[in-house]
Amino acid sequence: METYFGKDNTPFDLDFHPSNNIVATCLITGDLFLYRYVAESPLESVLEVKAHTESCRALRFVNEGRAVVTGSLDCSILATDIETGTAIARIENAHPDPVSRIVNLTESTIASGDDEGCIKVWDTRQRSCCNTYSVHTDYISDMTFASDSMKLLATSGDGSLSVCNLRSNKIQSQSEFSEEELFSVVIMKNGRKVICSTSSGNILLYSWGFFKDCSDRFVDLSGNSVDALLKLDEDRVITASENGIISLVGILPNRIIQPIAEHSTAVERLAFSHDKKFLGSISHDDTLKLWDMEDLLKVSTTNQSASSDCDNDGMDLDDSIPKSSKGTKRKNGNKGQNLGNSNNFFADL
Repeated sequence: METYFGKDNTPFDLDFHPSNNIVATCLITGDLFLYRYVAESPLESVLEVKAHTESCRALRFVNEGRAVVTGSLDCSILATDIETGTAIARIENAHPDPVSRIVNLTESTIASGDDEGCIKVWDTRQRSCCNTYSVHTDYISDMTFASDSMKLLATSGDGSLSVCNLRSNKIQSQSEFSEEELFSVVIMKNGRKVICSTSSGNILLYSWGFFKDCSDRFVDLSGNSVDALLKLDEDRVITASENGIISLVGILPNRIIQPIAEHSTAVERLAFSHDKKFLGSISHDDTLKLWDMEDLLKVSTTNQSASSDCDNDGMDLDDSIPKSSKGTKRKNGNKGQNLGNSNNFFADL
């Protein structure tokens, strides 16, 4: 299943509804699209709205799937009702710089990142920004949340990985700066490993609690940048490269298991449907594609023994290990915690 948006109508992000067969994507044009999907049938358009006047670069379903939150090049964040397409709430100056990434945290919080490395946490019940972290010096490329330890991990174009502690409201750790841009991050090996993809095509592996430097590198993965990662299980991750190849990759032992799909050019994002029956991918070939995952999920891999790395890099060890758990590049602006009219955010959610 696929849909073509038209030449130069590049999609920047996608997300699946948490319980229904609906997938959402947003475009460089500022448009938001929702489609209904059924196996072996064409995608059915259910909503098309002009969410932003400038590029729409990040999105997530919120409020149990009743709304979609989008972030834009114009620095705004918008909440849209998926049934009516009407705007529920908008923050015109949510960030001092263009929004590059949005992720879900808890039922009542989301996080957003911008092109200057600022991360904000939004409380959707109190209708306000509850924390601002100015840890990076370049765009936030990806974020992931370790719910058990309340840690928000972020990668950036500045080549570093950061860990923000949402309990103490502090920046807990930041890795050394790599010469490579970091594009995507996932937590694997039952919380013992943090996996980051890079602009050089390498994958960096960090041991939990030792974030100053990576403990291992997967250097034979791709001659192109690895732009997106999507965790399949504790031992396998799906990777998407600048050359359009989507592959199933094993971690520790590090190996390419098999290529599973392909676009004609760079893949921007990957996501699973709520039941993991479909893999969604968006690309600079201006398409959204949905791939049937049934055969892939039946693939049996050899037993992969988890190696115990003993890194001692001088960082404070965090004993709270989680059980589990690129936006467009641009910069510049004020890092201050000026919330503006953010108190009205999600006023009607």
